[in-house]
Amino acid sequence: MRDIILEKIKELEQQHQVKVLYACESGSRAWGFASPDSDYDVRYIYTRHRDSYLSITEPRDVIELPVDEVLDVSGWDIRKGLQLFLKSNAPLYEWLQSPIIYKEETDFKQTMTSLMEKYFSPRSGCHHYLSMAFNVFSNELQGEAIKLKKYFYVLRPMLACQWILAGKGVPPMELEPLRTLITDNAIQAIIDKLLELKATADEQATVTPDPVLHQWMAYTLEDCRMQAAELPAIKNDTAELDMLFRKYISYDF
Repeated sequence: MRDIILEKIKELEQQHQVKVLYACESGSRAWGFASPDSDYDVRYIYTRHRDSYLSITEPRDVIELPVDEVLDVSGWDIRKGLQLFLKSNAPLYEWLQSPIIYKEETDFKQTMTSLMEKYFSPRSGCHHYLSMAFNVFSNELQGEAIKLKKYFYVLRPMLACQWILAGKGVPPMELEPLRTLITDNAIQAIIDKLLELKATADEQATVTPDPVLHQWMAYTLEDCRMQAAELPAIKNDTAELDMLFRKYISYDF
């Protein structure tokens, strides 16, 4: 599959006349709880020729390939990426930590990773992850049978929020290091069992709700919500990112 993904990246570079600076896996395969039939969520940052940014018409800032059952490929223009980095966009900060990298030809990842703690907003990050976790918990974890993967769609963002509130900075992308925050062995055992099921079940697999896990999630989410409300807003200037923008649009193709 890696060869297929690299070929797709090469094709889109040629078709759209762009250079991909960095491409990675962003979904469950990178989060650490993929199913055998999980698709591949490829995300990337690209740059165009410098003259494209000097036109009176702005170039499109997203390039997506048609989504199928196996591949979901989507990327952002470097300017859009840097604008979202300034705003502490959580998905982008995750991409930069992905354990599965498909392309990395420049120092883009290394440079951006070195700046993450400086530009990361705990308030913005908490609100993003809390919104994700609350929405799934409220809408997807109710009823007599729930999709197995939805448990992880609450666990990971909820623990990411806890990580931020604990003063640990940018939360890791993967579930395993986030689990170090859980001190209840009974909860850890439940999660271990769910991970074992997820590793062999398909994406549509359902399970019976676990009342102990639900109660713990509800309490933790509410605790995070109250703490997150006290986080201050921060604002960074654009000078450093402006310099990086000029640097990366100057690469020769």
